[in-house]
Formats: sequence, structure tokens, C-alpha cells
Amino acid sequence: MTGAVAGGEDPYESRWRLRQGDPIVPGRSAIKLLGGGLRYEAYLAWDDELHSLVVVKVVRPGLVEDERTLEGLAEEVEMLERLRHPVLVRSFGAEPSGPRPHVVLEHLEGPRLSTLVRKYGPLPAEQLLPLGLQLCAAAHYMAARGVVHLDIKMSNIIMGAPARLIDLSVARTAEECLRLRSAVGTDSYMAPEQCLPRAGALIGPPADVWGIGVTLYRSLTGERPFEKGDPDAPETAGRWPQTVAAPEPLEGRAPEAVADAIMSCLAFDPAERPTAAELAAQLEPALDALPRPWVSKLKPRRRKR
Repeated sequence: MTGAVAGGEDPYESRWRLRQGDPIVPGRSAIKLLGGGLRYEAYLAWDDELHSLVVVKVVRPGLVEDERTLEGLAEEVEMLERLRHPVLVRSFGAEPSGPRPHVVLEHLEGPRLSTLVRKYGPLPAEQLLPLGLQLCAAAHYMAARGVVHLDIKMSNIIMGAPARLIDLSVARTAEECLRLRSAVGTDSYMAPEQCLPRAGALIGPPADVWGIGVTLYRSLTGERPFEKGDPDAPETAGRWPQTVAAPEPLEGRAPEAVADAIMSCLAFDPAERPTAAELAAQLEPALDALPRPWVSKLKPRRRKR
């Protein structure tokens, strides 16, 4: 299969249908399908050269000659090569052209944050606060590199040690953000200025701080800070309630310092939000105040000979 779409199949719904052991390209074999998006499928795979498990994100067969899709893949590959941080997913190579254009990503062990909260409920402070600091570290680094992730959300976080932020497919440089004329990101996590780029609002690192704020709010409460929008709503407020409404307060649902830090991320005006480094400074005292794990100070008994 080289990318032709049989029987008029929608190119956005076309699939490779690779089975375990099938080569994706020489030296990279599929193990199982992990999921897919509009333009890509993701496979858990074995890489012969790395002699390790990896994730291969491959363009859908009906889009292997689509210029927009290939440009998007090339931009993601460039962004992955540009950013190197302990909290960001790493790349181990790519083939952005050919019969199966793809990028090779590290395989991360652990559940998505969205899955963890859905199955087990809100995070305790012992998990929430380190997560917040790790996301702040990644956002601070990206801002220093002139990059905005634009899609920090629960399903883009793998809860390992440390937590890892994935999916740079919509990330933009600060210069590219200035040229945005349509909404980019995930509706319920988007800052107001992301929803309305045509209004002339500047999109930059404060948008990622907003994403961190929504992520921490939902991780803490299991609920949205705003009503769920309707993607098909004709009016802006119907699709993006955050453009007209204030977030639900966190009073009584977290220590005051933690609640204040999270709510500060959700300021409508980007200039009123803390930077990622300032947010980390707000969260650190709360983490330091957590009870330390109990460790026995008793000396082990000597074995009798």
C-alpha cells in the first residue's frame, strides 16, 4: 500500500492496517496501533537500530502526497529537533517524505493524565504540585526558546517520573503566533486570545500558562473551570465560554495559596497571568509544606551467626 485511496475512501479516514511484525519502513516494525488523529496514525513499534520500543507517528495513506500534511510533519520534526528538555517528549529521527512519511518518538511508560483522573479521580497534592512544577519548567524553557506549545492539556501529559509533555504538532514560534488568523489548540484548554486571533490579540507564552492553569484545575477538581462549549455553535461565546465568562472559583477546594496560583493562570488578560517561572515560585512553598514521608530511624538488627 503506497498511499492510494481505494474506492473513494476519505483520505482523513484511510488506515494502514498494519499488524504485529509488519514493517512500517525497513528497520521499524509495527507492534500495535496506539491511536490516530486527523492526519496521522501512531504505532508502538520496534526500531532495529535503537534496539528499543518507540512510537512511530505515520501520515495516513490517503495523505502521503498532501502538501499541507507533509509541511505540518516537517514543522513538527523541526520543532522536536529544536527543543530538548527533560519534560518534553524526544524524537529519534524522521522520514518526512517517501511512501510512509513519519517521525519516531520515544515510547513513554505511564498513563495519560486524562485517563488517570478519569479512572481514579482528582490528583492528591503529592502528585498535583510536582506536576505543576514540571509543566512550569517545560513552559519556561519553551518561552526562552521562543516557542509556544499551544496545546497543554491533560491528554498530552504522560504521568511518568517525571511527567512528560507530548505532541508538538501545533507548536509555533513566537513569530508564527503573531501571524495566526484562526483558532489553534483544543477548545476547552485554549486561552481567550487563542480563540480570537483575528481580534488582534497577541498570542505567546501566557497562552501556555493558561493551558497549565486549566490542566491543574481539572486535575485538582475533576471538573472544567468553564462550561463545556459547543464546537458547532454559531456564536463565539457558545463555542468558547472562556471568552465571556469567569472561571468557577476554587474557594474551599484547595489550600488558598494553591487555589490562588491556579486561578491566576486563568486571568482573561494575558498580561495579568504569571510567567511560568513566577507560577513555579507560587507553587513551590506549597510543595515544601507537604508532610515528608516517614522513614524509620531504627537500626537494623544484626543477624545471628
